[in-house]
Amino acid sequence: MSTNTVSDASDVRRGDLEVCQQQICYAFREPQLLEAALTHASGVQHRLSSNERMEFFGDAILGMVVCERLFQQYPEYSEGELTKIKSVVVSRDTCARMSEALGLDVHLILGKGMAADPTVPRSVLAAAFESLIAAIYLDGGMPAAEQFILRHVDGEIEAAVSCEFGGNFKSLLQQLAQREFGVTPNYIMLDEKGPDHSKCFKISAQIGSRRFTAAWGKSKKESEQRAAHNAISELREESAPYPCEDSAGNVSDDAAD
Repeated sequence: MSTNTVSDASDVRRGDLEVCQQQICYAFREPQLLEAALTHASGVQHRLSSNERMEFFGDAILGMVVCERLFQQYPEYSEGELTKIKSVVVSRDTCARMSEALGLDVHLILGKGMAADPTVPRSVLAAAFESLIAAIYLDGGMPAAEQFILRHVDGEIEAAVSCEFGGNFKSLLQQLAQREFGVTPNYIMLDEKGPDHSKCFKISAQIGSRRFTAAWGKSKKESEQRAAHNAISELREESAPYPCEDSAGNVSDDAAD
């Protein structure tokens, strides 16, 4: 191979790494760490030159950061409950999904056989994400790695909690409010209708001075869960799933007459 060909290949690789850094929103002081994190065992002659060791290290860092986040955010959950949530957040499928979202698949250094397959195995994608965490840690220390991890797993944690605990939106809202605003939500009873044996309740969630769209329910517990769901949706700039009144001012069909 000529010197010019080698130089051209190096320039292409350098440009690819620059694009990758823009996609992951992290600029490496030592770009060779990023290159190592993207190098699969099929693309090198010796396994020790692949990202397998970095995958091992990144997996440990990811687990520690997620465990600390869960421990701090969910003081009411038991060890068993926290373990279930963590197992979902750090799973291969979750890591592969985050790897895809970052576009790491197009930057991986693969062997010819694997590169010819248009579908990158989920295990390879997951390993790349964990290796990237290790690379960021080695380049910028724990603050950089933690910031990167939390930017991508906070939403996964909330989704895992919601799935594991049957849509416990009050718990989710509490964690969001404490993390984003440093306060605990309040629930305000605004109205109630119906006979004693079949009442329905109109409740609104409030964070600080901001009151969110109220929701009707056939019990106070149901109303609070719906009000919390409304608040979470509005914090995400989405429509409230339980608007309490229609445009004519009538009670939602979800509430009893």
